[in-house]
Amino acid sequence: MAEPEGQRAAAAGQLLGLSAQLAERGTALVFDVLLWGQPARAFVLRHDGVLRGYINRCAHLPVEMDWQPGEFLDSDKRYIVCAIHGATYEPAHGRCVGGPCGRSRLIALDVGEQDGQACWYPSRDVRPALPAATPTPPP
Repeated sequence: MAEPEGQRAAAAGQLLGLSAQLAERGTALVFDVLLWGQPARAFVLRHDGVLRGYINRCAHLPVEMDWQPGEFLDSDKRYIVCAIHGATYEPAHGRCVGGPCGRSRLIALDVGEQDGQACWYPSRDVRPALPAATPTPPP
């Protein structure tokens, strides 16, 4: 869940890439996070001029939703759609608007733009993924 704007300053933003690379209603940037301490994927996309970020997990069943890497929007580029179940979500708030997701919502991330970069601000529930361990050379 997104943190209030006032708490954003206390948390260090995680740079995701150049915000100009996120075209309006285009391909999303997908990245790894820890959701409640467990590995998960997340995504950020630009919709109606605003960056929107969510955990890449359908509210109906916990599966990743993109039909191709980074592709979450329907053919009209209006809604986020789960490629597995057809659950349809409104991008501005992640609220289910059709399909088997009922009255559920996607898990929102606090995202924004800073100095031309897309940024994600971790929360208590969604933290940065641990870096891959560097193998130790044998003695």
